[in-house]
Amino acid sequence: MIELVAMLVIAGLLATFAVNRFFQRDTFDARSASDQVASIVRYGQKLAVAQNRPVFVRIDGKSVALCFDAACSDAQKVVPPAGTNSGSKNTLLACSDRRNWLCEGWPSTVKLTGGAGFYFDPLGRPYYAAYGDFSTPLVLTVAAGGQQYQVNVAPETGYVYR
Repeated sequence: MIELVAMLVIAGLLATFAVNRFFQRDTFDARSASDQVASIVRYGQKLAVAQNRPVFVRIDGKSVALCFDAACSDAQKVVPPAGTNSGSKNTLLACSDRRNWLCEGWPSTVKLTGGAGFYFDPLGRPYYAAYGDFSTPLVLTVAAGGQQYQVNVAPETGYVYR
């Protein structure tokens, strides 16, 4: 009987802390968004080299997307390798309701800072659309729920790392 009571007390304590942590989606959303940002930016660099043309990375506070021109016109939007983006509610809201565009969005609780428009040239080197080449690494910060994740783009090589 004593063992049973001890197990119930331990289970109750674990449940108290674990349930709180389990229902906090912000942390998971931030990690997911940082993974998406890193993957899309890395793919943009590889695509620029593979197709021997500039690839523009469009970043705003709620999404990241790839295009073949700075204006991101409909004819110049990059198609995802799988044919469609995730199609989540947040992606469709942030990406003009288009599934055939390499664009991903995330919940409003997730914030992306540090990025302005930039592009990769045909050699995979990053350049700011308005200012020229990078002199220091570009640091994109994804934050939510008290967690922060960084995605870095190295100058000269365009290497994307976390």
